[in-house]
Amino acid sequence: MRLPIALLAAALALPLPSRAADAVTVATVGNSSDAGFFIAEAKGYFRAEALDVTFIPFDTAQRMLPSLGKGELDVGSGTASASLYNGAARGLGMKIVADRSRTGPGNFFQTLMIRKALMDSGRYKTYADLKGLKIALLAPGGSPSSTLNEAAKKGGLAFADIETVFISFPQQAAAFKTGAIDGSIMIEPFATAIVAAGDGVRAVSTEDFYPDDQIGMVFFSEKFIRERRAAGLRFMKAYVRALRDYNDAVKDGAFARGPKGDAIVAIMSKGLGMPEAQIRAAYVQALSPEGKPAVASLRKDLEFFRVQGFVTDASVSVDNVLDLSLVEEAARELGPYLPARD
Repeated sequence: MRLPIALLAAALALPLPSRAADAVTVATVGNSSDAGFFIAEAKGYFRAEALDVTFIPFDTAQRMLPSLGKGELDVGSGTASASLYNGAARGLGMKIVADRSRTGPGNFFQTLMIRKALMDSGRYKTYADLKGLKIALLAPGGSPSSTLNEAAKKGGLAFADIETVFISFPQQAAAFKTGAIDGSIMIEPFATAIVAAGDGVRAVSTEDFYPDDQIGMVFFSEKFIRERRAAGLRFMKAYVRALRDYNDAVKDGAFARGPKGDAIVAIMSKGLGMPEAQIRAAYVQALSPEGKPAVASLRKDLEFFRVQGFVTDASVSVDNVLDLSLVEEAARELGPYLPARD
């Protein structure tokens, strides 16, 4: 039986059922390195890829890793650390899949910060003066330890020549004020606050002694990659679009003035719950518009962990924890990045 032409035309004009959105859980720690997540959500890039993204806050990246490794979370973040590689040796179920924060030329997001009194007195002038100083780091076997090691080498020192203590960034800020520490490998926005308080000085950007230092990465659970790869690719496309918007909004290591910069500052302000003036006062991290992490930096950090005895399994490598296939495919589908300015 043939349908009348009018009925057939009407049937063809009906909208097709929309594809149900894939639910994706994303663990966040609520700092500026979550910029790509915030932007992709605020600009509707996740929704455009038929993703229903739920952000789940954690107070530290370390606390999210067990759930991520079990596949209870789809997406998370963290740093290169000895625990990451030791976990890989035990079959940890997650992979580094994209850039989340790094240093770059003209970038002061991460600095070697020295207590102001030591700078004023002349106790600290060059890298060699790190000898005997008490420098704060987040944790043993973390990537800032490798960063500090590069500063030590610049001054002709061994890592053991520097006294290290391990405390959180907020505690480090307080310790600068009391004189309990002499310096730290410090990131924003804590560095700007410490300088504003008159307690510390940015001695030098870590880019000066450790170029293209990979600070944070995006992780996918292996279960997410294996069982829901198509959703993972769509997530990555939205994320890389956000990174490109971010790069368009940055100039000279800070958010540019103008519509593009103003839009991203507003998104960051909402995402972090911080005043826009505070967002603008801080330096920003570098982010690859292609989304790929600096693999050479990861290899350098792992070698440091081996030398220090933090990672002892000789079989584990950066390749064990790396899967760039999704971010590379996403960048290819999006096409070359063409910088735009206001």
